[in-house]
Amino acid sequence: MRRSFTLVDVLLVLAFFSDAQWAVNGSSHCKQTNSGVVRPHSVTITEFGAVGDGVTLNTKAFQNAIFYLNSFADKGGAKLFVPAGRWLTGSFDLVSHLTLWLDKDAVILGSTNSNDWPVVDPLPSYGRGRELPGGRHRSLIYGRNLTDIIITGDNGTIDGQGSIWWDWFRNGTLDYTRPHLVELMNSTGVSISNLTFLNSPFWTIHPVYCSHVRVKNVTILAPLDSPNTDGIDPDSSDDVCIEDCYISTGDDLIAIKSGWDEYGISYARPCTNVVIRRLIGQTQLGAGIAIGSEMSGGVSEVHAENLQFFNSVMAINIKTSPGRGGYVRNIYFSNVTLDHVDIAIRFTGQFGEHPDGFFDPKALPKIERITFKDFTGEYIKVAGLLKGIEGGNFLNICLSDITLNIMSESPWNCSYVQGYSHLVTPEPCEPLREKIFPKHYLDCYHISNQFWHSNFHSRGARLLSW
Repeated sequence: MRRSFTLVDVLLVLAFFSDAQWAVNGSSHCKQTNSGVVRPHSVTITEFGAVGDGVTLNTKAFQNAIFYLNSFADKGGAKLFVPAGRWLTGSFDLVSHLTLWLDKDAVILGSTNSNDWPVVDPLPSYGRGRELPGGRHRSLIYGRNLTDIIITGDNGTIDGQGSIWWDWFRNGTLDYTRPHLVELMNSTGVSISNLTFLNSPFWTIHPVYCSHVRVKNVTILAPLDSPNTDGIDPDSSDDVCIEDCYISTGDDLIAIKSGWDEYGISYARPCTNVVIRRLIGQTQLGAGIAIGSEMSGGVSEVHAENLQFFNSVMAINIKTSPGRGGYVRNIYFSNVTLDHVDIAIRFTGQFGEHPDGFFDPKALPKIERITFKDFTGEYIKVAGLLKGIEGGNFLNICLSDITLNIMSESPWNCSYVQGYSHLVTPEPCEPLREKIFPKHYLDCYHISNQFWHSNFHSRGARLLSW
């Protein structure tokens, strides 16, 4: 018997397999890890004269140990073991095929002398230091142009002792942009796991221009009022996997970035294929997950799921500005639980902050195909504060299966956005009220699989068996 099929039937199956392919390819880098690599050569930091009394400066010991271990890079790599103790140090470089291993009671302490954090050139995609013109202090643990780097241990600790930097920032006495705690630049095969990071002077973990990055089972802590102490900031990097982390800091727990205004547009390296799973945390100065505001090289293919944020000012924030250019597209947030969060979802289209006066105010960002699905929340002040840009493109914003207990009379505030919704309580703002199903599910990123689950067996299965 001949069977007839509509165009919807065909599109339904194609959409399903498109989403399924992303599920296979887009998250495959989360299954790849080098943290269990056994290095054939190993030394202990004490062999190079280090003293773990929390007072002796051990920068030379770390530098000399790693210089020695570099000779094994082409012989299977090497491991630097940091035993129990408090190991004060300034900034030091890593090398390829190296494992930095911290024992259970090992604490690496960042020096409180700014001279122990050398000044390096600004990132080309930023054009200057993020806080001040000119250079920037190098991170405590630093590496560039590396392959196969592992920073791990038995839940040892890396403490940036950032309070003195926060004071300099608040007092306006900084000469250069503050340092990160860990920065890997232009590197491939980065694994950071099973550690606690404390009190970063600035952003905590910053992989920039990197590929194949995995951060798993880390705790990141800083006082809730500490300035700009982001947790993990993937920046112009691809194939990034962040899993099973607890973060409580003074700014965004995770911020996905890709360069700043004309410098990011020119450098043109996007941040793409980012997976975030099982993140728990709080922040009173930022968001649980932010995209931007430096996103001029583009951000795409971000999947974040199984998230829990509490006692926070924002859960999700996409922040940008005229002059940024670039794009944020194909972003999917799902299975998000909120408790005592001021703003569940925020778009900030007028974030401001430019590196100099040479940006093009007509360079408007494109924000499109952003999906928020399966959100629940208690004690939420505002469901959505979605402020786009007049004349800009904030399109195909999709809300599905969202239930928030709102404590204000104005749960949504929207301008210059367009999109669709399905089963959202409280009812969304007028620009998002048009229904996703049945006409617009293909306009929504990664939501067609929901439509498939309810219809495939009755319609799509007939097509597959034909």
